[in-house]
Amino acid sequence: MAKNFHNPPQTTTNSGPWLRQLHGNREENPKSSQISELILSELNQSIPIPRLETLAHRIGFTRHEASAFILKFPYVFEIFEHLVQRILFCRLTRKTILQIEQERLALADQVGRTVTCLRKMIMMSNGLRLRLEHVRIARSALGLRDDFEYLVVLRYPEFFRLVDAKETRNKYIELVEFDPKLATCAIEDARERVYRERGSEAEDIRFSFLIDFLPGFKISKYFRIAMWKWQSLPYWSPYEDVWGYDLRSPEAQKRMEKRAVATIHELLSLTVEKKITLERIAHFQMAMNLPKKLKEFLLQHQGIFYVSTRGNHGKLHTVFLREAYRKGELVEPNDLYLARRKLAEVVLLSPRKARVDRELVGYRRSKLDDEMGQVTRAYLEDACEDFKGGDRVEQGVDDEDGLSSDIGSDVDSANEDDDFDDNVSNEKEIS
Repeated sequence: MAKNFHNPPQTTTNSGPWLRQLHGNREENPKSSQISELILSELNQSIPIPRLETLAHRIGFTRHEASAFILKFPYVFEIFEHLVQRILFCRLTRKTILQIEQERLALADQVGRTVTCLRKMIMMSNGLRLRLEHVRIARSALGLRDDFEYLVVLRYPEFFRLVDAKETRNKYIELVEFDPKLATCAIEDARERVYRERGSEAEDIRFSFLIDFLPGFKISKYFRIAMWKWQSLPYWSPYEDVWGYDLRSPEAQKRMEKRAVATIHELLSLTVEKKITLERIAHFQMAMNLPKKLKEFLLQHQGIFYVSTRGNHGKLHTVFLREAYRKGELVEPNDLYLARRKLAEVVLLSPRKARVDRELVGYRRSKLDDEMGQVTRAYLEDACEDFKGGDRVEQGVDDEDGLSSDIGSDVDSANEDDDFDDNVSNEKEIS
């Protein structure tokens, strides 16, 4: 790991293909989430197929398309014949419900971590405050529950203060007090580990980042020199207030650019899966002094970040932290990441291996299904958030500048699941 702080060699590790495969296998599928929401909102968490066909137009289906769609995911949805009404019903499979419950439990155990995560995020913002709506949009990536406003913000008044407004979208979360003990970046911890291993020899990595380019990336002599200069350039910490500095000089602009790299690096380090969509990062542009053209900026630092354009026909961008992944696996997995991965694997199971014909006739509800109890609608968005293309939310005036023309929209597309279907048909499992 230590050598990656220095000038990159001619041949580098192959994290790119693994990250492409990882993101391809976990393509967001909003329609499966929305159908699941319809099912769980019904009595006994099951819905008649005729009613499903009637309501499916709300999520972009034409008549009879919903039935064909749920048959593509037999490990997520199951069809059975009602014993009394003698018509076909649809419900979530036992395996899907168990995985949703596991994710809910893992999410509940993350409260302590999310409090620290939210505090650190606000500490990186101007004025020590963030819009509640912007945090809500990124809640899934940060490991926050839907009710985080009450479970985290209002429950810990010693840390947070909620500034009310007439409109919910204009509420702000303010930090009561800046805590210097939390003002340490993840990259600084990585450097500290190298210091302990190498001692005084590691002095040259004081301002360096871990670099990992795509395989076959040719590095010229001049690029090596430029990289060495950039790695040696001092910069202000994302947790440091820079309003007292003169930022007009070229040297200050270079430091601010490197500070933006450190800010995005820290933001990704605070997420559950060390990845987040570019569209959601854009919501924090003004608050965290990030560049307006985020996509172009991130592509200039391909050795640190990986930007995937798969999803929503190339309009949805997902940013990965390269150093956090190895061969498509998170280097330091957590319980919530593992639970979401298992739920994703259920969706990716091949429909060819399922005995769908047996589910279409006289299926009896087992005792185990009844013992599972009710899965509330509140859990659904959390469980299926990783399969959504984005959040349907209006953006303020300050967001319009952040969402520049080089990135897509954070709103779901009616046909966004097309790429996902291709991945399922290829029968690839997550590595």
